[in-house]
Amino acid sequence: MTLLAPDMNTQLMARQASQPQQHAPYPPTHASLGLTPTVDLDVPITAVFLFLFILGAIAHMTIFQVNKRRGHKFIMSGMMFGFCMARITTCVMRIVWATRPTKVPIAIAAQIFVAAGVVLLFVVNIIFAQRIIRASHPNSGWHPVFSKFFICLYVLIVITLVILITAVVQSFYTLNTNTLRIDHDLQLYGQTLYAVMAFLPFPLVLGGLVIPRRTRVEKFGNGRFRSKIYILLLSAALLTLGAAFRVGINYKTPRPRDHPAWYHSKACFYIFNFTVEWLVIALYVLVRVDTRFFVPDGSRRAGDYSGKNLVAKKISDETLGTTSGTSDEGASGLGRIMSEEAVFDEVPEEDVEHGKEGENGMPERRKNGAIPNGENAV
Repeated sequence: MTLLAPDMNTQLMARQASQPQQHAPYPPTHASLGLTPTVDLDVPITAVFLFLFILGAIAHMTIFQVNKRRGHKFIMSGMMFGFCMARITTCVMRIVWATRPTKVPIAIAAQIFVAAGVVLLFVVNIIFAQRIIRASHPNSGWHPVFSKFFICLYVLIVITLVILITAVVQSFYTLNTNTLRIDHDLQLYGQTLYAVMAFLPFPLVLGGLVIPRRTRVEKFGNGRFRSKIYILLLSAALLTLGAAFRVGINYKTPRPRDHPAWYHSKACFYIFNFTVEWLVIALYVLVRVDTRFFVPDGSRRAGDYSGKNLVAKKISDETLGTTSGTSDEGASGLGRIMSEEAVFDEVPEEDVEHGKEGENGMPERRKNGAIPNGENAV
């Protein structure tokens, strides 16, 4: 994203001296990440990324639709599809800008899409981090204060995006020194906040691992719990790399448009923007985050992720619906409702003789006060 020089008087004089006949929007006078795109170099590279993001959009929308038909709602697949569509628009705008380098409105639109699209990936990662915390610390993770903290984060991200877009657009339509300074500060604030959002899964997840747990991890989705952590931290590291590089450039002293630094190069633009973002999109398709990070719809409290609350409710309903003379059929129904984990949590592993069942479909105890066949517990 184009940011303005701290020395606003110098920039203002440069604008007035170099293009006295120009009217708003005014072209920038300093170098920005990626510089002005060219047909010979940027169009082929951007076309490749355009194709890659189209593949990403197809993959995530296909996963979303297949899961939806199965009753498996995973909104994050739709959000990643939306990100891919935003990047497709970005690539198209950059190609158009390369063919019309003097059209400032096209340049503004292209730079806004570059900065705005990645916000969706930040939100997806924060949602994944929230689910990991709720699984490892159910009581505190589902506390109303903690839940409202994440809501505030999402609201802050949206408000900051509006501020960022407004500041960028306004900086191209004014020559007022004080206004340019304010726009510059707002843009620095926005990109700094987004770098923090990209890094946020690290302190959230690692902090949850360091703090001692009072309950067992409430597993959700498919795959090992530690694999979910590795996947999230890898994607967060990639997004943080790109966000930190972008904001770091904007804290440097601006360079003239005709004398850019190495970090303004086109290679840096494509590596720290499109490349790291597409790696995250591809990673989430390959590891199937739609199954690994899936939680039941309507989860609102501890126990909902693993389905234990649903099992307990079914058992309670069955118990209330039975009389004192419960039949063998009702008892076997309870045995089917109780999951294997619920059964074996109550029976020590050494007390269970695998492969044999009692009359009610439950494993028999053979040690430490075992119940022989044909006898009933008092």
